[in-house]
Amino acid sequence: MTTRKSSGPRPMNVFVRPGSKAELACRRYAAREDVPPKEPPPRSEVIAPGFTSRKSLNLVDHDGKIIQDLVYTNFFVGGSAWDPHDIRRIDENLEKAMTDQHLNNVLIQYFRGAANITSTFHPSSRLSVKPDTISQPEVENLLTGLHSGSKLTGFDFSNTVFNFMLPKGTVLTIDDGSGDTGGKGKGKAHSAPVEEEASSLEGLGGFHGSIHIGTDTLYYAVGVFSEGANGIVAFDEPWKNVVATFYHELVEARTDADVEDNRVAWVNKERPSEEIGDIPMTLAGGNLGKVMKEVPLADGSGTVPIQLMWSNAVGGPEGPIATPHVLHTHAVHS
Repeated sequence: MTTRKSSGPRPMNVFVRPGSKAELACRRYAAREDVPPKEPPPRSEVIAPGFTSRKSLNLVDHDGKIIQDLVYTNFFVGGSAWDPHDIRRIDENLEKAMTDQHLNNVLIQYFRGAANITSTFHPSSRLSVKPDTISQPEVENLLTGLHSGSKLTGFDFSNTVFNFMLPKGTVLTIDDGSGDTGGKGKGKAHSAPVEEEASSLEGLGGFHGSIHIGTDTLYYAVGVFSEGANGIVAFDEPWKNVVATFYHELVEARTDADVEDNRVAWVNKERPSEEIGDIPMTLAGGNLGKVMKEVPLADGSGTVPIQLMWSNAVGGPEGPIATPHVLHTHAVHS
């Protein structure tokens, strides 16, 4: 039996385009109340170009679950609808990003004194189902079906994230099954459920979450094939958008695994609170190129498309670094 999440305030766990209808809807949805628009950040050529240090936005460790040694696999929804070359490029580049030492040097500060973090990719699979539109409960039903059909045998669920890559044209909506419509905004009631506003046609790129099946907790991420008006388009080729989306989701899943259950790990003190990938997107505003970048790989083999993550050490988004930060104090637990 799959256990649904309960309604109530919780941190953001979605990848949304700044300033979009999806962002506002998801903020209301997470806070369960009116949330004013974010103030634009001051501009300065510090840290990642275009940012100034803002340590007031730093992440705080709330002692929730983190995944030091991550395992993940990709399910390409739509099967034959995918270009095999895109599948290969997504698999290869996402693996390169997740295992790159210089990118992981930024992240290691969040792993409670660990000397190293690892990421292991299990070969991808194709799912023949090709929905025109898919919601959060439907994504979770796909995961439940794979579990009940013994398609996930051999995975250590406590350390694994199952990625659902949606094919070209499929629209993603978010709804946790609670029936909450996201409250009211600016003095007038919403006439549409929040999931209609928080769709990939309105700036939603993906999200991560979890489900409970018996005694097992299964972690997942889902993202769209960002192209045209669907999803978050930041690069010159859609497969690069997919890689950056899932880099965002996997890093957030490993630093805040149990967000769906409100047993959070690394989130900041904003209202609603934000995860490691959310803060850079918020500050980037309409200029996605400030945080969505092709960065050089540590082994010199080329570049990979990612989204820059938040670094407490510098108080802003940070690109790959040759050595980890030396932190004299660990995060303050709330």
